[in-house]
Amino acid sequence: MPSHALGFAAHDHSSCVKSALGTALDACAERGVQMTPVRKRALEILLENHSAMGAYDVLVRLDAEGLGSKPPVAYRALSFLVEQGFVHRIERLNAFIACAHPGDKHDPAFMICRTCGTVAEAQISSATLGASAAQSGFQIEQTVIEAQGLCPACQPEGTA
Repeated sequence: MPSHALGFAAHDHSSCVKSALGTALDACAERGVQMTPVRKRALEILLENHSAMGAYDVLVRLDAEGLGSKPPVAYRALSFLVEQGFVHRIERLNAFIACAHPGDKHDPAFMICRTCGTVAEAQISSATLGASAAQSGFQIEQTVIEAQGLCPACQPEGTA
């Protein structure tokens, strides 16, 4: 299955979750950073589906499980996960989503369904933007693309 369709297509989600969590745990061990129980649980919560969640939504889940009730608990965990590349922040939604390509250095592009909220992450080539930046003397440090539209399930019949 092409990785670009992961958020919209049927797939073995338990395998998807297991692989992403394993990659994150291995990367933490390799980098010498600590995957605390709160950080791990926050990542697991985001891995449950391909929808973005706000920090307060994650906090509600952490609080219900006795892992903390104050906003800094969620924000610190999410900040760590973003810093390590296991989670992305989607600016348009002011929300977070687990990385669909953990362990790969990439510039994410997000396709966000405006109806159901499902988000698919794609890896794209930013060569054209890079060339334009180089011509103007601009040094790109990070690229994130967010596109809003309709996923295959939410499109009117016959348009998918």
